[in-house]
Amino acid sequence: MRQFFKFAFATVVGLFLFFFIGFLLLLAAAGSAASGKEEKIKPNSVLELKLNYDIPDRTKSEQFNFNFGSFEMNSELGLNDILENIEKAKTDDNIKGIFLNLSTTATGFGILEEIRNKLLEFKESGKFIVAYGEVMTQKAYYIASVSDEIYLNPKGVVALQGFSAELTFFKNALDRLGIEPEVFYAGNFKSATEPFRYNKMSDYNRLQIRELLNGVYSSFVAQVAPARKMTEAQLNDIINKLKIQNADDAKQYGIVTDLFYIDQLYDNLRNKLGLETDEKISVVTVGKYNNAPDKRKKDFKKNKVAVIYAEGDIVDGKGDENNIASEDYVKLIEKVRTDENVKAIVLRVNSGGGSALASEVMWRELKLAKEKGIPVVASMADVAASGGYYISCLADTIVAGQNTITGSIGVFGLLAEAGKFFDNKLGMTFDTVKTTNFSDFPNSLLMSRPITDAEKTILQRGVDRIYNSFLGRVADGRGMAVNAVGEVAQGRVWTGTQAKQKGLVDVIGGVEDAIEIAAKMAGLNEGDYRTAAYPPKEEVWDKILKGFTEDASQLFIKRELGETYRYLQMLQNINNLQGAQCRMPFDLYIQ
Repeated sequence: MRQFFKFAFATVVGLFLFFFIGFLLLLAAAGSAASGKEEKIKPNSVLELKLNYDIPDRTKSEQFNFNFGSFEMNSELGLNDILENIEKAKTDDNIKGIFLNLSTTATGFGILEEIRNKLLEFKESGKFIVAYGEVMTQKAYYIASVSDEIYLNPKGVVALQGFSAELTFFKNALDRLGIEPEVFYAGNFKSATEPFRYNKMSDYNRLQIRELLNGVYSSFVAQVAPARKMTEAQLNDIINKLKIQNADDAKQYGIVTDLFYIDQLYDNLRNKLGLETDEKISVVTVGKYNNAPDKRKKDFKKNKVAVIYAEGDIVDGKGDENNIASEDYVKLIEKVRTDENVKAIVLRVNSGGGSALASEVMWRELKLAKEKGIPVVASMADVAASGGYYISCLADTIVAGQNTITGSIGVFGLLAEAGKFFDNKLGMTFDTVKTTNFSDFPNSLLMSRPITDAEKTILQRGVDRIYNSFLGRVADGRGMAVNAVGEVAQGRVWTGTQAKQKGLVDVIGGVEDAIEIAAKMAGLNEGDYRTAAYPPKEEVWDKILKGFTEDASQLFIKRELGETYRYLQMLQNINNLQGAQCRMPFDLYIQ
């Protein structure tokens, strides 16, 4: 009988695996078919653009674009495809205008600025842009402000209130747990360790965040005010006095054109398209439009401008498409620089930094590309700070957005003495046998014993040494004296505009500007080259095997925790603080 149940159980497991793998194969086939299916665009269509998600720099894997958490096909494009589709729509006779369906977005101002600028280019075609929202955040309104007309739900709101940033501090929690952090840093503004040793911001940190927010706010007002045909003083007065408290206020002060329900908005679109009241509007989402044929002539070109996307934390070893792993990127950059068809490199950075060693390793590989005579241009997205700036600083030209967060030239290290926590909370004690004085030198985040003064001295020297090397790398790359770099370093963050004033950035612009600059540096004229994106996107099975566990678990946790999910992310990031870090001084949420 035992043997019978044994075989029966094995059969059930086998059948389950058979059907499960078959299910995954069907999903893979569906994903590939959906991504490859050509969409036919009807005449007199409107392109709908939604930005209600955290827009990555680059669309994730095209071959298998399935969300394992919600079990739906994704149509969330990256910045690269959003820009390309807006450009395509500009000359597509079937597309008569763009409908911005806006609400909230977690995307940073750097990427939003590039989308906004591309929409301004679209308007030059003479086609209309109409925006609509039920609740518009300031980021959503920033995009909406380019529109010919902005409509708001009669019971909706536009949240124009200015910008704020809130930081989270863990010192009291660590004290209660009996964990004592040991901090080593270089740079007065390198405040990444403040949440573990203070209960509030230091004066240095408060100063840099205030000036950063003021820079972003000034840029916001300077761009939005003329778009809404008002002076900067008028818009600033509206925001500073919180005059927009309901939909009627938004209309009264000219923030929106009118108050419409969604059906009225569609009536408005019908009128623009010359349709009768009962005729259906052809609204095409940007996800579907991405699969529409591109009528612009694009002959194959041998010469390439390589665009290397570096997005996420900088980590040692191997990684995935969500981080910048040194081993993977060294191989990638080597492959690119040894490709005879690659005439220029654009390093597209969207990273707050990470491992100092990994940053140095990638810096070296980019230097080898330059030594071969390949022009290197750095393009900064939302964030290119600390390690993100480290890997960018040797570029021939650095391009950043007005509101890119960059700089943060500094280093820190963090350890935690957790002996009391283990003993008092868990009842665990430790004992050590060693052969020399430093056999048990700290090599992990959590320590079971206090760190000695000699060890502290060694660790601080290591941080200082890396910081001085960082200053030297920036000085060489920017053609500045080390002392001059030191004055704008100290771990301090800057907006793109501020960084340009300080000599850390050359050009204010986006990734398309960077590509054009790189091509010109390589002596390539428009039409003489093509862009090639790196790294290659993940294969179907890699996406399946990793996505089923990672995507689903992350989605479920996000849904359960909601707004508090970011606190879990902060705690998870602590696990990445092994060794010296070239990382942004804080996780900044501008709201």
